[in-house]
Amino acid sequence: MGEIRMRIGVIMGGISTEREVSFQSGAEVMKYMNRDKYEQVVPIMIDEKKDVIERVKGIDFAFLALHGAFGEDGTIQGALETLGIPYSGCGVLSSAICMNKALTKSIVKQCGLVTPEWVTYRSLEEINYDEMRKLGYPVFIKPNHGGSSVATFFVQKEEEVKEAVHEVLKYDSEAIIEQYVEGDEITSFVLNGEVFPTLRIKANKGEFFNYESKYNVEGAKEEVAEFEPILQEKIVKASKTMWRELYCKCYVRFDMIISGGVPYVLEANTLPGLTSASLIPKSAKAKGMEYPELLDKIIEYSLQ
Repeated sequence: MGEIRMRIGVIMGGISTEREVSFQSGAEVMKYMNRDKYEQVVPIMIDEKKDVIERVKGIDFAFLALHGAFGEDGTIQGALETLGIPYSGCGVLSSAICMNKALTKSIVKQCGLVTPEWVTYRSLEEINYDEMRKLGYPVFIKPNHGGSSVATFFVQKEEEVKEAVHEVLKYDSEAIIEQYVEGDEITSFVLNGEVFPTLRIKANKGEFFNYESKYNVEGAKEEVAEFEPILQEKIVKASKTMWRELYCKCYVRFDMIISGGVPYVLEANTLPGLTSASLIPKSAKAKGMEYPELLDKIIEYSLQ
């Protein structure tokens, strides 16, 4: 196949707490993008929201290597649609829904899927300890709109709750407190509606799959999970249900916990990490798809 006359801009950086991770994803995309296939591939660094309008001029396609607020929440997607520039990944609605963990959990629960119980608080005054006790301890306390396990706390007793919520509210307008479910942490990568091999995750650093585990080499052990057929079918079915009901497009990563033979849905990632240590390139490779082909497919399916 010859060169496609298309100028691709790899957008990275942004304004969220995941800015540094975004630069890592962007650098990896730039490194592995097939230069023989596209007319030009250029890096586009975003430092402020207003940068977008000026810096995307002249590109034919925006490959989003952004994460978190402004990158993953539908905001930049809306701006690019206004400018008539196609972009990689999910659309405005799906991005906005999936960025909100509590809203995502509400939708998947209504679809008959299982998710750990949760509550949300927007201020320290809202904390209801009776409500918390119903969840039981330990709990996870984290930003409702964040990612990459930034400001995520594993809280084991009531006395630690207020300080954890206080820290989370420095990063986000809302804290989500989620019931702890013990089990195997897995991730399910879906590309264009097709469910790829499931990966099982075990942190080598820290007590859960935190920021350090995700982005340090050998921070976690990630391997293709070989579950018995009935359980694997439940994972595939849950992934396809979420893909449809959350209006996903092109690619997405669903995180779950397997406990007692049941997949508990944790969250959906509409712009998951694309670093060498990231999960979706590993899942793609397990299916025989190398990184450059994965990037090509993301562009192809985004343009459909």
